[in-house]
Amino acid sequence: MLEAVDWQEYGEVLDALVQEVLEAGRVHEPPVDPFRIARALGLRVVWDGRLPERGRYVRFRHQAGNSSTAVMILQRHPRPERRYWAAAHELGEHLVPQAAQRLGLLADEDLSGWRERMANHLAARILLPTAWFCQDGRRLDWDLRALKIRYSTASHETIARRMLDMEEPVVISIFDQGTVTWRRANRFGRVPPLAEAETLSWQIAHRESRDHQHYSDRLRVRAWAVHEPGWRREILRTEPW
Repeated sequence: MLEAVDWQEYGEVLDALVQEVLEAGRVHEPPVDPFRIARALGLRVVWDGRLPERGRYVRFRHQAGNSSTAVMILQRHPRPERRYWAAAHELGEHLVPQAAQRLGLLADEDLSGWRERMANHLAARILLPTAWFCQDGRRLDWDLRALKIRYSTASHETIARRMLDMEEPVVISIFDQGTVTWRRANRFGRVPPLAEAETLSWQIAHRESRDHQHYSDRLRVRAWAVHEPGWRREILRTEPW
């Protein structure tokens, strides 16, 4: 089962596999276009407005011979980032068997409850390749706005969540319409409660629709106001100082 896999090895296997498909698609720098990679790998893309989910991966076997055709069926969502994520996720689905084989797993038996999770991990690495993202993150001081410009095919949320995969200790929080909807840490053993400095930065970003940075005795907090008509989202990055 995937629970028994060494997580460092897991990340290294996924990173290596993604690097291979980036090279196959001749993608040498961000932003990453997953549709370009799909074409290079011979995957067909079919748009279906009736699809209840964002995307679906299917493989059609031909009656004559043992050949098959891999197809990504996607919903044409009005948000470009969601279309790119759907394509990256279905690419991840396509790559799961290869990743499982390299990890010594049997995809159909060992991954029954993990396939979706592994596809998500692969999708995040496709849009935000580890080596590139780590280098750019440090160079740009993990500024969400600057990273969004460089990795334009990934959403603000995807970029923020991906920060948790890096070595730097950090807490990422997402607020929607004045409520914490997601909060995770990559260190500390548990997710700490909101600190006063975090609450202050979030309130300013929420109320004034502007980014805010705050330093306390031990924390550096940055709040980005990702606002649009009818919806207010704030993303916080909190790190030890």
